Amino acid sequence: MAPQATTPTGTTVAAFFDVDNTVIRGASAYHIARGLQRHGFFRKRDVFHFAWETAKYSMLGESKEQIDDVRDEALSIIKGWSVAEMIAIGEEVYDEILALRIFPGTRALIDSHLSQGHEVWFVTATPAEVGTIIASRLGVTGALGTVAENVDGLYTGRLVGPMLHDAAKADAVEALAAERGLDLSASFAYGDSIHDGPMLSAVGNPCAINPDGPLRRLAVSRGWEIEDFRGRRGDGRRGIVRSTGAGAVWTAMAVARGARATARAAVGLSRRDPDPVADERAHGL
Repeated sequence: MAPQATTPTGTTVAAFFDVDNTVIRGASAYHIARGLQRHGFFRKRDVFHFAWETAKYSMLGESKEQIDDVRDEALSIIKGWSVAEMIAIGEEVYDEILALRIFPGTRALIDSHLSQGHEVWFVTATPAEVGTIIASRLGVTGALGTVAENVDGLYTGRLVGPMLHDAAKADAVEALAAERGLDLSASFAYGDSIHDGPMLSAVGNPCAINPDGPLRRLAVSRGWEIEDFRGRRGDGRRGIVRSTGAGAVWTAMAVARGARATARAAVGLSRRDPDPVADERAHGL
């Protein structure tokens, strides 16, 4: 799809992108957790919980229960941590891992919007700090994310406002549009999950990217654009993501295969403290 739109004088077109499985392959929070673990913020069993949620996300898609569990656990773990340290580690993880997980097809869409003078915003349930790092690295306008409260640069374990998920994404997009004079009827939105449905419904040009089953059905029923930048098998499930270069072994793992590896690693964690190299291989990193 070649995104193009014309708006009345004085208004601006914007493109809103979900992040996980839309811009970046997989769950960015898991890789941030691994980076934090390497720096001593997490024990391996804490990282396992992120890995398990990633496995469920890969196999089943998002659920409200899953999102709530991740939110509550993450908030309890980060209480007392330094915001500056979180940002520094997030930048390191992006440069070492997440940059290699950008979907080229999505990157082409982002570049197309930017070349036309559109504002480009990432809208994600992940922490605002992480969304801002990804936005900065990709040169887009900005990011909206879940805001964890901090006092004097230390996280309190509470949120500021709601977790940016489901209908909250649409509310945030509408508030931003009112603030910046964006024409939502001429704007674009991209997401992979049925929980991105409200955000996609808020604009005139919605597009499902790498959609889960419910979002694909919604997109078909409403005549929305659909793009799929994953490798796929004939049965419609996620297929193998091919490696793009030596030294990036994890990019050659199937999403489903990665989920199974995570489950196997879970069994290992209950029996032993795994070797770090073997642990990374088990997760396809």
